[in-house]
Amino acid sequence: MKARVHVMLKNGVLDPQGEAVRHALGAMGFDKVEGVRQGKVIDLELAEGATEADVTEMCEKLLANTVIERYEIKLV
Repeated sequence: MKARVHVMLKNGVLDPQGEAVRHALGAMGFDKVEGVRQGKVIDLELAEGATEADVTEMCEKLLANTVIERYEIKLV
């Protein structure tokens, strides 16, 4: 089984990397972008018997800083 985890900053948390990307896009002439939020994608290849609960525990303990980040899990 495989799992894809999307980790993003929570709403209301400043995203300086996203703002830098938005600024760079504007400088390149892409002036229709009003906001950018940057995150990360983590692809996991899981052993037989692994569950979504296992992935959730991984996110809570290591893959996401749950104070400022949210995550979404998609099993594939």
